[in-house]
Formats: sequence, C-alpha cells, structure tokens
Amino acid sequence: MNVLIIPEDFRKDQYVLKPLIRRLLKEAGKPNAKVRVCLDQLLGGITEAMKWSRIKDVLDRYRGMVQVFLLLVDRDGVEGRREALNELERKAGDVSEESTSLLAENAWQEIEVWALAGQDLPKDWNWSAVRAEIHPKEVYFGPLARQRGLINEPGEGRTTMGREAAQNYNRVRSRCREDVDALEIRLKNWLAKA
Repeated sequence: MNVLIIPEDFRKDQYVLKPLIRRLLKEAGKPNAKVRVCLDQLLGGITEAMKWSRIKDVLDRYRGMVQVFLLLVDRDGVEGRREALNELERKAGDVSEESTSLLAENAWQEIEVWALAGQDLPKDWNWSAVRAEIHPKEVYFGPLARQRGLINEPGEGRTTMGREAAQNYNRVRSRCREDVDALEIRLKNWLAKA
C-alpha cells in the first residue's frame, strides 16, 4: 500500500508526520506500507492546503500510484476546520476510484503537539494546557527543543521529537484522541472496506 502525506507545509511538518504516520499504519495493520511526504507541491500554509483545486492537483498527479492520501493540517483554534476537511474528503470521494481514499485530519492545535504528546514533559507543564494552547509551537515546542539542544537539527527539533513520538505512539494516541486516535480508527475502517 502506498500512502502520501499532504502537509500544509512540508518543510518542517514532514519530520513529525512521516515517522508518526509510519507507526500509525503499523498499528492499523499495514507495517509494510510505503509512506511518502508530498514534497513536489509546497502548499505553503493552511489557506492553500484547504483549497480543493490544490488538493485535486495532488490527487490527479498521484492517481494510480497512491491508495491513501492523508491531508494533515493544523487546527489553529478554528472551530469549523473539521467540517471543511469533511467537505474536502467528500469532493475527493466524488473523483477517486473506490480503491483510493483521502483522509483529512487537523492536529489539535498544531502538528507539533503530536510530537510533544510522545515526550516526557517538564514537571511544571500540564498536558491539558499544552493541548488547549492555540500557539503550542511557540509556547511549548520551541522552548522544549531549545532546552534539549535540538533547535539546530533539521526541522528545529522535529526530527528527534517526531521519531520519539513514533516510538511512544501509544502515549500519543492516548493524549491525542480527537485527532491521532480518530485518524487511526478512520484508517482502519477504510482498510476493512477496501
């Protein structure tokens, strides 16, 4: 099975998403799935990532080569983001073969929270506060990456913390039920029908 991750901006997100999605697929019963990040189209932000024309371009480019497309974006505190993603999924379903699926998910609030979910956090941090913070990248992720001396690696800490999140996937799934766990369940349901 070939899986293509479509991030809103691959330049940093890929370092968290690729290892985490590989582990999610393993848990979903597809340990040998080939996982790629869409690098040949920089969406460059949430506005572009939510445009049907941009998503359709990616679907058309990889038609016949990819079975599962995963559009993974930040929620950024936007209440209606899930509904907008549902609409993109519906449109993709209208133009895709039955053996292909677009699953879209919004990280609560940013992709970096998924990396944080796999970490042993500083004792004075409260997970509920991390999860609720609209700007967790600046308030939590960046400070932790600096504290750990990871800020100069590719992805500014995302390489190491993304890999660690994948290794601690059960913790990520339990801390991120509304998004990571929900995505895994939806993927398992699609696989059961495919």
